[in-house]
Amino acid sequence: MDLLSREQLEALTGRTYSDGEFAVIDLMTTDVIRGEVGDRIADPLQPGIASVALGLAARVLVNAGGVSSEQAGGMLISYFASQIGQAMSPDERRRLRRAVGMSSGASSLNIAPDDYAPRTTMWRAS
Repeated sequence: MDLLSREQLEALTGRTYSDGEFAVIDLMTTDVIRGEVGDRIADPLQPGIASVALGLAARVLVNAGGVSSEQAGGMLISYFASQIGQAMSPDERRRLRRAVGMSSGASSLNIAPDDYAPRTTMWRAS
């Protein structure tokens, strides 16, 4: 299942990509998204996933190294955090997690062994 197409990306960015460039963009975009939500992506894609994938893909080759600013002579260019490489913005992360049914807020990590069942007691006023 593809998260984006070359035609969509070319329409969004206004440029054409070689087979190699698109393969790298697709791999990096898919890797970042699957790293966040795992194998919870359905076919067809849930609403919100394609727009996040295209946004990430458009940034991969523009600023793949994640440079926050660069200078050449007297010219200095600074990038917004949303323009930095393949990093996912908090909004993109929330949209992805919401699209696949995951909690988009804070969560807790459970490191207890699977066979551990804590004793739960209800507090009641006496």
